Amino acid sequence: MALNIKPLSDRVLIEPVAAETKTASGIFIPDTAKEKPQKGTVVAVGNGTKEHIMTVKIGDSVLYGKYAGTELKLEGKDYLIMREDDILAII
Repeated sequence: MALNIKPLSDRVLIEPVAAETKTASGIFIPDTAKEKPQKGTVVAVGNGTKEHIMTVKIGDSVLYGKYAGTELKLEGKDYLIMREDDILAII
């Protein structure tokens, strides 16, 4: 099902990857101790501005800052919307 949302100007909609539930040694991490993921997949991209041409595209895996973006929930899924400048790298 396609999302019916289009970010404006230089904003990007990202679907974060699920947080790790188990460590490499096999210890389960409780919900209260899970860290917020800093990796996700680009779901929608704005058109950019005259001064800022968009470099990310739909489907890119990206790294972003720990406190970057605004959380929102659409159709039962969690997403982040942020400016492209808040994205640190494309993986």
